[in-house]
Amino acid sequence: MKITLAHGSGGQSTKELIEKIFAASYKNPVLDMMEDSAVVGGSNKIAITTDSFVVDPIFFKGGNIGRLAVCGTVNDLLMRGATPKYLTSAFIIEEGAELNELKLIAASMAQAAKEAGVIIVAGDTKVVDGNGRIYINTSGVGFIEGEDFASTKCEEDDAIIVSGSMGDHHAAILSHRMNIKNEIASDVAPLCDMVSNLQKNGVAVHAMRDITRGGLGTVLNELAEASGKCFKIKEDAIPVNPQVKSFVKLLGLNIMHMGNEGKLVCVVAKNDAEKALQIIKNSKYGENAAIIGKVSWGGGVVMETALGGKKKVGILIGEGLPRIC
Repeated sequence: MKITLAHGSGGQSTKELIEKIFAASYKNPVLDMMEDSAVVGGSNKIAITTDSFVVDPIFFKGGNIGRLAVCGTVNDLLMRGATPKYLTSAFIIEEGAELNELKLIAASMAQAAKEAGVIIVAGDTKVVDGNGRIYINTSGVGFIEGEDFASTKCEEDDAIIVSGSMGDHHAAILSHRMNIKNEIASDVAPLCDMVSNLQKNGVAVHAMRDITRGGLGTVLNELAEASGKCFKIKEDAIPVNPQVKSFVKLLGLNIMHMGNEGKLVCVVAKNDAEKALQIIKNSKYGENAAIIGKVSWGGGVVMETALGGKKKVGILIGEGLPRIC
């Protein structure tokens, strides 16, 4: 069965869509009240984020737009040192979308929310003319109990750690679009376990970012600009899946500007570098973590190449890969 404009009318069809798909998938006491807003517990200091997801295709190897929406929002909260608590979920659905696909997406969101320890407390659905595409907007709220992370807190000699291989999500999406057969899967995942473990073990985390659109090169430049420091990295230290490495070489891509959806870069105090690395490696989704460099005086991002030379790493210029998330 396909979505029709009647599903966005606010009447019986809308009621059935909400009850049979979204309410059934996200079931929890707050959402079950079906009020105009959710009333939840609070904290002295909260983190709030919002994001929209327009990925094409909506189903890809390793995930779908629903899992991506939850993980992307949860990870944005985690990057400030917050514990994610609540999400909202708004769907914009084009007429002609398949109900069965919508059910799969909602179920995937519910599973990802459970894994991340959050609940979806409010939502909205709009149906518009179109060709069956689906878009999702989410907002997230998290509680900050200790110190928050911020780019401005980076210090000279801090270690730069990435939580795993670069470019997986980008390569998975592009492979699908180009109909290239390989085993590359998206890394889309919530990073709650590794962030929580770093906090519980008292690691001096100064800054943290998830590596999404624009890739590692863009994220490091953002950190360098905000902190007024130079980020020095080693090309040979950056983990890359062998299949992704071959894919990059084949298409002439730059791994430094390829996005992920389940990786982070964290900047930690020098004395905590090895401790932090082992904690991340022993956390879910962090087994391929690596120290890739350090923070220094100056500005920008400088890479020591595999041949021993040095070069500046800039931000992504142009559109890169559109609709990657």
